[in-house]
Amino acid sequence: MPHVTSFRLLLSSANHRRRHPFSAAPRFFSQNPFLSTLPFFSKTYIKKHDSLPYFTTFSSYYKRPDNKINKNSRSFREIVKKKDSDCNKGGLLAMEEKLDNTKSGDEGFGFNRKRAEGRDDSDKNKKNLQLKVRKLNPVNTIAYVQILGTGMDTQDTSPSVLLFFDKQRFIFNAGEGLQRYCTEHKIKLSKIDHIFLSRVCSETAGGLPGLLLTLAGTGDEGMTVNVWGPSDLKYLLDAMKSFIPNAAMVYARSFGQTPDSNGSPRRISKKIGDPLVLIDDEVIKISAIILRPMEEISHVLNSPQSGLNETKPGDLSVIYICELPEIKGKFDPKKASSLGLKPGPKYRELQLGNSVKSDRQNIMVHPSDVLGPSVPGPIVLLVDCPTLAHFEKLSSLQYLTPYYVDIAHVSPECPKTVNCVIHLSPAFVSKTPDYQMWMSKFGAAQHIMAGHEKRNIEVPIMKASARMATRLNYLCPQFFPAPGFWSLQHLKSMSSDARESNKNLVSKTTEIIPAENLIKFHLRPYASLGLDKSGIPNVSSPSEIIDDLKSEIPEIVDASKQVAQFWWESRITSLEKTSSETDIVMTEEPWLHGGALPCCLENITREEMEIVLLGTGSSQPSKYRNVSSIFINLFSKGSLLLDCGEGTLGQLKRRFGVEGADEAVKGLRCIWISHIHADHHVGLARILALRRDLLKGSPHEPVIVVGPRQLKRFLDAYQRLEDLDMQFLDCRHTTEASLEALESNEENVKSLDPIGKVDKHVDSTLFARGSGMQSYWKGPVSHTQNAAAIPILESLKKVLNEAGLEALISFPVIHCPQAFGVVLQGANKINRVGKTVPGWKIVYSGDTRPCPELVKASSGATVLIHEATFEDSMVDEAIARNHSTTKEAVEVGDSAGAYRIILTHFSQRYPKIPVFNEDHMHKTCIAFDLMSVNLADLHVLPRVLPYLKLLFRDEMIVDESDDVNLITAIG
Repeated sequence: MPHVTSFRLLLSSANHRRRHPFSAAPRFFSQNPFLSTLPFFSKTYIKKHDSLPYFTTFSSYYKRPDNKINKNSRSFREIVKKKDSDCNKGGLLAMEEKLDNTKSGDEGFGFNRKRAEGRDDSDKNKKNLQLKVRKLNPVNTIAYVQILGTGMDTQDTSPSVLLFFDKQRFIFNAGEGLQRYCTEHKIKLSKIDHIFLSRVCSETAGGLPGLLLTLAGTGDEGMTVNVWGPSDLKYLLDAMKSFIPNAAMVYARSFGQTPDSNGSPRRISKKIGDPLVLIDDEVIKISAIILRPMEEISHVLNSPQSGLNETKPGDLSVIYICELPEIKGKFDPKKASSLGLKPGPKYRELQLGNSVKSDRQNIMVHPSDVLGPSVPGPIVLLVDCPTLAHFEKLSSLQYLTPYYVDIAHVSPECPKTVNCVIHLSPAFVSKTPDYQMWMSKFGAAQHIMAGHEKRNIEVPIMKASARMATRLNYLCPQFFPAPGFWSLQHLKSMSSDARESNKNLVSKTTEIIPAENLIKFHLRPYASLGLDKSGIPNVSSPSEIIDDLKSEIPEIVDASKQVAQFWWESRITSLEKTSSETDIVMTEEPWLHGGALPCCLENITREEMEIVLLGTGSSQPSKYRNVSSIFINLFSKGSLLLDCGEGTLGQLKRRFGVEGADEAVKGLRCIWISHIHADHHVGLARILALRRDLLKGSPHEPVIVVGPRQLKRFLDAYQRLEDLDMQFLDCRHTTEASLEALESNEENVKSLDPIGKVDKHVDSTLFARGSGMQSYWKGPVSHTQNAAAIPILESLKKVLNEAGLEALISFPVIHCPQAFGVVLQGANKINRVGKTVPGWKIVYSGDTRPCPELVKASSGATVLIHEATFEDSMVDEAIARNHSTTKEAVEVGDSAGAYRIILTHFSQRYPKIPVFNEDHMHKTCIAFDLMSVNLADLHVLPRVLPYLKLLFRDEMIVDESDDVNLITAIG
């Protein structure tokens, strides 16, 4: 791609006076011939208006020494006209269009219009994703099952189980965090052939969408994988079609009863409880037994149409039986010769299990005649029994009878000896006496209990992230509070109590093993058959991590002390100390001492508001950064979520602990989603499902979800699978124009502009009715939908008022169709002397290029949270992907007069800290996962940045160990 101009925003004269969230800022120029070249300021608009809005001229180019503007060459308008004619009407701002390099160099415009309208050729769905076809190896030298992810981080997510062979990989369940966990432990998901779901819900399948998208972006052609699940899988697939290419799901298969096109059940070919053989080859046989709650089974059997199943979606659970083939006995050539066989191909046939005719005798020679005793193949069961009603069915399954062992008459020749049973059943089921008596039927089988054992509640499965959080906490505990884990001492005592409890409930012949991360059960070679704990990661205590840090960076001790001093100083004007008072070789920049405290922050308490950055990475989870999510903590008044990428629930648990995260989820008043890309909303279903369960039986209102209307399609389809207890509101109904229409004439539904009536100063073609950027389906919202939004808007208004907020206002940004940013405006207050004090203002950009709507919305913001996906030298990539560079993000905040800027959404090429230029960071800080910024601490925020740079002084490079596709990773 040729180099393209990046238009930068000039520093404005904005002040911090109280304004309406979208009030116009000072106008300081009228005519400028350069503006005629910009898409936002057409000649028609300039002639019509004597002055221009606060959005200042994009006159600062991304400079290269040899790419200066030739004033004698054709005008930019002529270049653009030529550009348009050469690209088959690709659009004025399409980045793919070529410029005439013989004239004015390779300057262009500031964003990729095709991408913003959803027409970017580079993002077209790959129609033929590759399904891996591997040559099987019947004589596997290595085979095992392994637990992937069980602990505090995944307390409400089903652990995954890896079934490993030399040439094949199978994953059972793909809950949230699987991709991130595998990245850290170097488990290559590109090697996975099949994914099996034991249930279809957010607990077991929350990580599936992200995994499919990652595989689809792998390599030049992309990849896909076989996905198996009970008939409920159909509902999940229908929901995912709203944001996942269909080609990524063509190999998804459901088994059992399948609803027809009208949603009514069809007849099933097998009797309830009979096994369904899914895979049967020379390496493995995998069968599935569907479990339904017993009361539902009784209802079906008593109905006139007993062949139909009327269970609700989400009720189905699966037992998987994995059977390896027997190991043939050793071939005896002497026996073969005595039976008249000559050495040759017939020896091979016998070893493969085929009978042959003798060369010298008129007899058939069978494998059993020439082979020694065979060794039975190992058998592994995966049992997911989510409720006691399911257990009633489980305990009565006749098909499992051959796998049971009569303990009084143990027979070594038993052909169905089970070696290992992995229990995904929750503890309230698996710890019942009846369940444990059922476990004893498998004789000497080893039982791995992976169903959320409380003994794992402190063990963080994301060790790299936990280590980084501990180091940050040492440096600055005010912005990086200690994770909400339980103590190790409590962990050890609880685990020993659990083991004693298990011993008292089960037979002495039954061996119970609490699941731990990366614990293995070997299946091949036969000599290694059994449990292997050698790969279990060691648990490092915080003190051990800090000792390592002090040894690695001795200056960090003094740095921590100096950072702590910031909180002892009363006002920003008194922050005159420099690091010369310490032994640290570090000099603070003069600009850190400038600027006045906004009046909205005067006398503010620590119970007002806190910004918790749950996820600060882009595209897909990595070792150190999860994907986008921001928790707005209003303390006693509840909370909001801005975006909700995969793993948001796990991040809440890391920040607040298990019980604290539950309280945070229960207190959610509103969830706002910026756009339909998966890294911003895939964690939503898990959060909503948990909130539903936590508030079940208590009086409460459904949570309000505000998002682009494509998200409603996903949520509506998903709610056929499980109720999410929510109300949906289109972002366009929360724009300034829509809210003003509601307030001015609530009875006139038609006055509620379905496209949000974007600011008149913005190019009329950019977000206009029917434009590609306005709507994914190129059509307006119906008046019926507008009418349905009115009561939800009223509910939102009530929720915001109770939370101490004056407004939540969405505004369009430049990224993809239906992409938005948001303004949160705190309510005004009355101070001690009776003076009205303006409320704080938080602005979140979502994913975007710098654009006038964002600058206007951010005018006078207390905090601007802005994406900064790329470093400054990667402006071409930023424009092509419609993201922002670090400098561009800072300049947006400067132009808008924002008091503080927090940069987030970093490319995963920057695993720990992004590349940035401190010259631009006078009011800015870099976000890290779990960073918590209280409004009362905003004055200190930029001062911490040099110390963060010290902490990561040797790590501002790509971590090559991260298995991240950096080319396709940026959404």
